[in-house]
Amino acid sequence: MKTRCLIVDDEPLAIRLIEKHASQIESLEVVATCNSALKAFEILNKEHIDLLFIDIKMPNMTGIEFLQNIKNAPKTIFTTAYRDYAVESYELEIVDYLLKPITFTRFFKAVEKYFREQDSAKQKINSPNATEQPSYIVVKESNKNHKVILKDIIYIESIKDYIKIHLADKEITTKYKIGNIENELSGNTFLRVHRSFIINTNKISTFSTHEIEIGKHAIPIGASYKEKIMAFLKMI
Repeated sequence: MKTRCLIVDDEPLAIRLIEKHASQIESLEVVATCNSALKAFEILNKEHIDLLFIDIKMPNMTGIEFLQNIKNAPKTIFTTAYRDYAVESYELEIVDYLLKPITFTRFFKAVEKYFREQDSAKQKINSPNATEQPSYIVVKESNKNHKVILKDIIYIESIKDYIKIHLADKEITTKYKIGNIENELSGNTFLRVHRSFIINTNKISTFSTHEIEIGKHAIPIGASYKEKIMAFLKMI
């Protein structure tokens, strides 16, 4: 079954370029294209869309505003000429952020990332031990795959579209969204305490209303996470 795509951009040439790139990947099918977020909303209400390619700066409503205001948005890849929105967009858990002019190589890399994420989700669903929490994860750094034992993780730090996994004896940096690793670790002993930090609660030394100390590391508590974290910390 092909991945059904919608392309949204107010520049016709930009739409044609994405269509051309998509036509070279057999597993993609461009179901529709449009030039505004409002038209995209209408299409999403009529068609099943798996993957959305959307520009950020458009009339009436930006691509970011669009994603912030719709429910059950499809997986999304931003296509834009502006670098300024990268951090804000990744907070929306997008697949990738492509800067124009978009080469086929960069387009292919983003699509491959989408399929990799889909395969990972399917493996979790189809695993006979899906209800059991894993004891380790495998992450890639450069050309090496690292088996990381979960109980050995001290904390995880987000750096743009990468995460840094802090262990007692080393640090591993891998291209991953912190929201995705947060979902993977759900049900384990990990807690998101800040938009840029996840901690291993078994490693907590001391805490206050504004930070958590793990050994020599001081991890800030984000304002939007404080209520949930304080409730949790009162229980340990």
